[in-house]
Amino acid sequence: MARSPEQNRVARERSRESLLEAAIDVFAERGIDGATISDITGRAGVAQGLVNYYFGGKEQLVQAVIDRWFDMLLGIAHSGPPSEQASVPQAHGAVARSAEEQSPPSAASLPPEVRLAAIIDTALGMTAVALPLQRVVVALQQQPTTRALFAEGERRHMAGVVAAEDAVRSIFRDRGDADPALEEIMLRSVLDGIVGQRIMYGDSYPLEEARRWVHRRYGLPEPVAPLPGMTKPAPGSGSEPRARASR
Repeated sequence: MARSPEQNRVARERSRESLLEAAIDVFAERGIDGATISDITGRAGVAQGLVNYYFGGKEQLVQAVIDRWFDMLLGIAHSGPPSEQASVPQAHGAVARSAEEQSPPSAASLPPEVRLAAIIDTALGMTAVALPLQRVVVALQQQPTTRALFAEGERRHMAGVVAAEDAVRSIFRDRGDADPALEEIMLRSVLDGIVGQRIMYGDSYPLEEARRWVHRRYGLPEPVAPLPGMTKPAPGSGSEPRARASR
């Protein structure tokens, strides 16, 4: 029995998403230069020709990965508290939701402390499901051969980037900070640094403790529950975290 147009559309979307997810994983494991189309399509379980069909080639596939990153990043800036925002995504595909889908309309009207805590927790909580994507993006930003691709991707999303920056700066403005622009840049630097350390040190990096440290630095209430996949630090346990490099 022939498939309906809607069934064909869904099948195409699934194939494209499978390729994108496989590309993220293979790029994270082998690097952009070390990954081949064969590696990616083999991981996805599809024919090699589908990369050209859906994306146009390897470079365009890399650009799609960058777009996926910006979809995730721009949603973080508009995050609401846990009771209102969408749950942390369970797969690469869920990360691709737009900022509008991830953020409640009332988020901007919430107290600035609530909005700031939500941004911190969402950004760090993403490491539970998006670490391969984050690893790929860090490599893209740092490697001379791919830095231009990332810069091009940023230009494609510039309107959203500026809106996200302004959303975070409005939080610091509402908190009465003297320099909201600098505060936004420094918050981004702190969170990017924590994510980078998590990429380098893996599970040995004390992500939950780092999250709670950031909350204290900004005078926010102590989180009640740990991040997904984390455990709440035991007070007085006597153990000291020691981050060690992972593969």
